[in-house]
Amino acid sequence: MNSSAQAPRIKGPLVWLDMDQQELDDAYDQRVYAKNREEVRERRIANNKIALARIGAPERVGYGPAEIEKVDIYKTKTPNAPVMMYIHGGAWKGGTSSQVAYMAEPFVHAGVHFIPIDFSNVGEVGGSIVPMVDQVRRAVGWAWKNAKSFGGDPNRLYVTGHSSGGHLGSCVAITAWEKMGLPKDTVKGYLLGSGMYDLKAPRLSKRSEYVAFTDEMEHALSAMRHIDKIQAPITITYGALETPEFQRQGRDFHAALVKAGKPAKLYVGAAYNHFETQETMHSPYGLMGYAAFELMGMTT
Repeated sequence: MNSSAQAPRIKGPLVWLDMDQQELDDAYDQRVYAKNREEVRERRIANNKIALARIGAPERVGYGPAEIEKVDIYKTKTPNAPVMMYIHGGAWKGGTSSQVAYMAEPFVHAGVHFIPIDFSNVGEVGGSIVPMVDQVRRAVGWAWKNAKSFGGDPNRLYVTGHSSGGHLGSCVAITAWEKMGLPKDTVKGYLLGSGMYDLKAPRLSKRSEYVAFTDEMEHALSAMRHIDKIQAPITITYGALETPEFQRQGRDFHAALVKAGKPAKLYVGAAYNHFETQETMHSPYGLMGYAAFELMGMTT
């Protein structure tokens, strides 16, 4: 008899759908389902260096008064070009705009300005996601107002986000732009990759250890509950190897959009885990890259 064999885990009380606490915690911890996070990170670092050597460093410009409130503008040479803004992930507690430099290259060469956004992480703003949403909304508003200054077309402004950036992007999609003095159709389309669109389950998970969820925050920042406010087409992507919750979030949000008559598409990447799906933004033929160019009407 193998004395080292572990006894099967005993399932605890259900806390969300058919999940006990550990299963729910695992479903919101990408490392449990995707073991190659460090390998993906190493590839990203290497590809960033290669891309920057070919397209050059971006212009870094402030959209607000705080030091972190800046965007990186990777400019295309095409005049009056579309603008694709990118909201990075990092479980709301990490990540920077500089980590996605490698994504910019296909956009710049295709005649699109690529603009990643820098913003605070949740630990720097008292555990609240609300200030982070405010920052990305202001960054998008800044891009619309200032597009012509860097050769962009304000009437072709798009937003992409991945992971927690996908959640933040969904919050941008329910923005009342008129209250910011901007047109209702400020953003012409959204690509939301591997995001969260209702915060009830994340709030029940161990993410509540570093996010100070409140009833008000959960409701206001759950795009699933405000579909009537969405004014632009949305494309949703996720990988078939992602956690069951991240897959469910994408399926449910897409189904709700379709039911409400909103323009929506859903693409599932076969054999991709959470960390790998974001890499597909680097190719116009990849899962997210193709979806981004399709959203802009630039596929052939």
